[in-house]
Order: sequence, then structure tokens, then C-alpha cells
Amino acid sequence: MKENLIRMIDRDGALSIFAADTTEMVREMQRLHSTSKVVSAALGRLLTAASLMGSGLKGETDSVTLTVRGDGPASPLTAVSDSRGNVRGCAGRIDVSLPLNAKGKLDVSGAVGKNGTLTVVRDLGLREPYVGQVPLVSGEIAEDITAYYAASEQIPTVCALGVLVDPDTEGILNAGGFLMQLLPTADDSVIDRVERCVQKVRPVTTMLFEGMTPEEICRAVLPEFELDVLDRASVGYRCTCSRERTKNALRATGLAALEEMAEDAETRVTCNFCNKTYVFSQSELRALADEARAALAQQHTEAE
Repeated sequence: MKENLIRMIDRDGALSIFAADTTEMVREMQRLHSTSKVVSAALGRLLTAASLMGSGLKGETDSVTLTVRGDGPASPLTAVSDSRGNVRGCAGRIDVSLPLNAKGKLDVSGAVGKNGTLTVVRDLGLREPYVGQVPLVSGEIAEDITAYYAASEQIPTVCALGVLVDPDTEGILNAGGFLMQLLPTADDSVIDRVERCVQKVRPVTTMLFEGMTPEEICRAVLPEFELDVLDRASVGYRCTCSRERTKNALRATGLAALEEMAEDAETRVTCNFCNKTYVFSQSELRALADEARAALAQQHTEAE
């Protein structure tokens, strides 16, 4: 798999910028979920944002979860990234169809909704995860990510995300984004230079359509800065579900639920992120119920 995400830093240590070509990632999401054009664009943007944010995590098992809950028909939308930038996600409704917006583009904010919240959960392996939540600014995702960083982390940020969908075939032509952030050493002159650069930035999908790589996008976004490469990565859509994890989820439902499920000949559990279905026989559910019953009995004995 080719390297499709890059992290770069200004030579003076004043800012960082991450960029990714997430075309194949979003195509895989669409293949798994059969999303409509506008849901592909909305969830594709959120997945791209999660990948960029996740790639900046330090710990091997760290993760970040983005959840958008708006008043639009596709909400809620969820995207989860590991610390390598690999993602998985899902939408409340995958078949939403809306007219183009006033600019003649897919109406992402209409699908997501303009009233609601963006919640960011960073699981860093501590006792409690860090949770930040901000009101939606536009439902266009990129503006909402920028607002989150400004309000919850006080980090000046510029975020741009894009998903270009073929209007005829509904296939994903390209997808990607960048996330630029000022570092504590940035002074007013750096801010002025950034503002000049941002005014000239072209849409991410346009740059990708022209064949630009993530590195070329970073340099095009910040032409007034000398950028050095921190690292490169290959990121994609990767679900972490497994039969054992699904079994653990069944255990977590408790004895009463397990006994109820064990009354059926089989129980089918479908993953929200990849639509893979795991089938558990009646005997397997009875065994899980026996485990739960034994655990409760042990707890009762210890309490006495």
C-alpha cells in the first residue's frame, strides 16, 4: 500500500501540517456501507479528519473517536482512528438523498445538520479518556473541526477536507484533506504569513484531481514556509472487529440478555463499521449465559 499521509513541520518550529490522500479509504467505506453520494461525502470527510488527528497520537494503542450529532437525516456520524491513522466509521442513515446546495455541490451540511454537536474522545490509555464537545458551526465537518480545536484545545487550526463524487456513477473520484496548526513558538509574523497563504488555498479535491501528492499539497498550502518531513504513513479503512471481540460484547450484555438470546436457534451480530456478521449458535449462547451465572454466584459468595 502506498504512503498516502504525511506529517510536516516548519523549519523554525512555528507550525505543523498533516495531509492525506484518502481516496482509497473512502472508496472502501462506500463499498462496505453502500452510502449515497451525500453520505459518502459527509462520512468521507469525517474519516479523513479522524485519520489526520489519529496520526498525531503517540501511544501504540491510542485512539480518537469523532461523533457528529446534528439534526440532519444522516446523523449521527462516527469515525474512529488508531494512532497510525487507520480508520473505520458509520452513519445513522446511508441512503440520504438531497438536492445540491446553492453552490451546486453536495449538501453535506443538510445531511449532517447545522444544529448539534461534535464530540471528540481521545483514548490515551489513561483511567478516563479525554472528551471534548463543541456545537456544530456549519455541519460541513472541516469548519467544525477547526472550531473544536479553537474552543477545546486552544490551538489555532486550519482544516480543509474534500470528497469528490462522480455525479453519474456515484463513485469516489478522490478524497483527502489537510490539518495545519500553529505551535506555541508562532509569533504575529507567522500568523500574518499563514493568513496570506490560506487566502490562496485551492480546494483539496482540485489539487488531488491534478495529481498532487500529500507532500505537494502541504507545500502548496504554505508556500511562504520551509517545511521538513516528520514522517510518512500508509493509512486506510480498517475495521478491528473479530469473533472474539464480538463474543466479549455479548458477555457485556449481562445474564438476562444472554438467557433471552439463548432461546433462539442462533444469534447474528453485525458490525456497524464493516457490516460483517458473526453467527453464534444456541449452545454458544447457553455457554456464555452459564459463564455469567457462575460469575454472579462467585460475586455473591465473596460478598458474604
